Amino acid sequence: MKSRLLPVLLALSCILSSVGSPAQSPQPGDDPIAQSLFPPELVMQYHDEINLNEAQTKAIKEAIQKAQGRFLDLQWEMQSETGKLALLLKARPIDEPAVLAQLDRVLAQEREVKRAQISLLVRIKNVLTDAQQSKLMELRRHQ
Repeated sequence: MKSRLLPVLLALSCILSSVGSPAQSPQPGDDPIAQSLFPPELVMQYHDEINLNEAQTKAIKEAIQKAQGRFLDLQWEMQSETGKLALLLKARPIDEPAVLAQLDRVLAQEREVKRAQISLLVRIKNVLTDAQQSKLMELRRHQ
């Protein structure tokens, strides 16, 4: 039984450590996806340097506000589903099919969080001009 439970616990640990706050944005590092996108904090930090105009600022603010509402909903749902999984794991004996079904629900929530994150980052990138994107990449490299 322990050999079956270990992968579930490891998966849960990875999920929970990667979720953190749903509003967190991917960091560029070695991540090829994050290298192509710009977190809101970076855009706000270099607002003047990239010459963000009022229309762009408004569009980005609206995208962030919409995403924040979604992140809040997802965070509540994720905590609820994770709590249910934790309860199932406390049982003796553990009902493996029930745990795996609940894990699928937790993983579905994780997918929604990641989808919402990428959606926000894509919307931000689509607002920026090619020149602004190039400048942000340069500024990010020098951080």
